[in-house]
Amino acid sequence: MSTRHALLRLLSDGHFHSGTDLGLVLGVSRAAVCKTIKSLGETGMNIHRVTGRGYRLEQPFAPLDRQRILTELQRLAPPSSAALTLEVLEETDSTSSHLLQGADDRGGRVCLAEVQRQGRGRRGRRWVATPWHNILLSMVWRFDQGPATLAGLSLAAGVAALHALQDYGVSGVGLKWPNDLLWGGRKLAGLLVDIRGEAAGPCSAIVGLGLNVYLDPRDAEAIDQPWVDLHSVLKLTIDRNRLAALLIHHFREMFRRFETEGLAAFRSEWEAHHCYAQQRVCLLQGDTRIEGSVQGIDDSGALLIRETGGVLRRFHSGEISLRATVPPS
Repeated sequence: MSTRHALLRLLSDGHFHSGTDLGLVLGVSRAAVCKTIKSLGETGMNIHRVTGRGYRLEQPFAPLDRQRILTELQRLAPPSSAALTLEVLEETDSTSSHLLQGADDRGGRVCLAEVQRQGRGRRGRRWVATPWHNILLSMVWRFDQGPATLAGLSLAAGVAALHALQDYGVSGVGLKWPNDLLWGGRKLAGLLVDIRGEAAGPCSAIVGLGLNVYLDPRDAEAIDQPWVDLHSVLKLTIDRNRLAALLIHHFREMFRRFETEGLAAFRSEWEAHHCYAQQRVCLLQGDTRIEGSVQGIDDSGALLIRETGGVLRRFHSGEISLRATVPPS
């Protein structure tokens, strides 16, 4: 465990701790404590210093703990926990990019990070996350088939993330095509899938998840859409280690099932939780606007929209938003 991580564990109660006391517990000098706190501040962690009282975290939290996550996974799925490779990083460019640099493991490799310097959202956007307070997770899975067989994987991953949140006690979460999770119409989480491999197989799929656990309003100013975090939804401090274990467990089960059944195993449940089912929407594709009502998804995960003239069309990409309606006079 690094000095930064150990120091954060001591501060995680939200109380003041003097530099001298922190140094004694950590076995380092007071100057080393100051240096470590400065280093944490450079990653985006907000730590208050008050003369005569010491240091205190602005927002209490518990650091991610690899052993705690593995213990939770063992409780959730004892027979298969050993097949998992788990890395918990303090800082990285992105969890998905980190996994792309490694070897493929059939049992699955998982990477979690406290800080992402270059986290990615859809369409090249930057993923905004308050450092040390959210869940930034990626999982890689090796398939014997080629990339063409993985159509709709992001939708299946959305169902898996939904199950994990439900198991944690979060109700009211919905899905937005193709890869967002919403609560109260606001974005709670986003998914991103990277696929690498030969056309005929095998290939590797990396599912990346960014989940808003706690977003500092100052960081959220960079977000260009309505958002929400679990701290606001549940009104309590979130156990990120338990939640991470639930997400890994459900992603692993999703990958295994997708290998043999594909999107068909998840299609009906995805449609049942789609926030825009049977609603009038506007699909944006560049400068093109397509208006109609959502009719669900097809076997490949394409969105089905019936246009005003009655024509049913399929869309494999796009930016979806509700169309404003004018009540009849």
